[in-house]
Amino acid sequence: MAQPTVMEKLEILSDAAKYDASCASSSTTKRNSLKGGIGSTTGSGICHSYAPDGRCISLLKILLTNYCSYDCVFCINRSSSNVRRARFTVEEVVDLTLSFYKRNYIEGLFLSSGIIRSPDYTMAELVRVAQTLREVHGFRGYIHLKLIPSANADLVAQAGLYADRVSINVELPSEVSLKRFAPEKQPREISAAMGGLKLRIEEGKAERAKSRRAPAFSPAGQSTQMIVGADGASDAAILQRSAQLYGSFGLRRVYYSAFSPIPDSSAQLPLAEPPLMREHRLYQADWLTRFYGFEVGEILDDGVGGMLDLAIDPKLAWALRHRARFPVDVNRADRETLLRVPGLGTKSVGKILETRRFRRLRLEDVGKIARSMTTLRHFIVAEGWRPGAVLDSERLKQHLAPRPQQLALL
Repeated sequence: MAQPTVMEKLEILSDAAKYDASCASSSTTKRNSLKGGIGSTTGSGICHSYAPDGRCISLLKILLTNYCSYDCVFCINRSSSNVRRARFTVEEVVDLTLSFYKRNYIEGLFLSSGIIRSPDYTMAELVRVAQTLREVHGFRGYIHLKLIPSANADLVAQAGLYADRVSINVELPSEVSLKRFAPEKQPREISAAMGGLKLRIEEGKAERAKSRRAPAFSPAGQSTQMIVGADGASDAAILQRSAQLYGSFGLRRVYYSAFSPIPDSSAQLPLAEPPLMREHRLYQADWLTRFYGFEVGEILDDGVGGMLDLAIDPKLAWALRHRARFPVDVNRADRETLLRVPGLGTKSVGKILETRRFRRLRLEDVGKIARSMTTLRHFIVAEGWRPGAVLDSERLKQHLAPRPQQLALL
């Protein structure tokens, strides 16, 4: 049987990597410079991510191999799956990365892998890719490595020296679910590895504070991913687990990936994927806990069965359940109170606090600061403006919820 070419491997292993959401990626459009311009993209493996300073960058997102000795029920690359397999050599990944980088296709690499031979062997191959890029070719682009928690701690430490960000997927929100769907993965090993990463990242920051010559260890921190909708966990359980992960391991991000049905799947898995809006609402709720001062219990204090309302965003849902706290006077309220107003973001609140030092804000002034007044106007008091009885209307939720849209047939 003929061996696949490098480009055929790229097609297989970039497609196999798309289920990992922990680089905040999405497929890019195909472009070329035949009709003018500079640079282009290929269709396979190029995704969008975000650097530590907030820049949107393009990454080559691939697996080293989709062969895997593990048989995780929810994974399309599990050992019992009937999928087309391929494996890159270390040199092929290095050459692809450099070739794409020089052609301005990408600004970095996201690399993960199935488990082959042993966790240590696989981890050593991933590290060798990053080490070759950095030390042999002087590659200064962004590198994100997906780590194997059961691998030797020294290999994990090496990965952090070459990668800008590292991540270990917890996969599912509960240990019970993980043991049921991924029996080869041990919750204690995952927690121990994430805890070890946290310590090394903190030590690296302390050393860099003393000397800029000290080597940086995973300067963009660590992240993880949870699959949503595979095990029946509620939104409350998922968000509580995220809060625990943020608090215990200092994660930069928890990514939520809606379960996607896979070929020849187990009867243990649901037949249909959850609504993509559920994933979106989880990200919004996650943002509220990290930047807006909300606790998980507040966001879901009236959630039916511990689930977020899919019709409206979590902050608006909370505000409608606590109407007695509104309207809020934008000229007098403190920062914490303003952050809870639907329609106000962290930047808008900062501008309001800065502007009102010099004058009182009218509704039109707030409108120039906020992105939209459609929702906001019902929850604030400004100079010359009060929302009236609309805030108490039982139909306010219906009024503010997005209008249903007719889907295109073609």
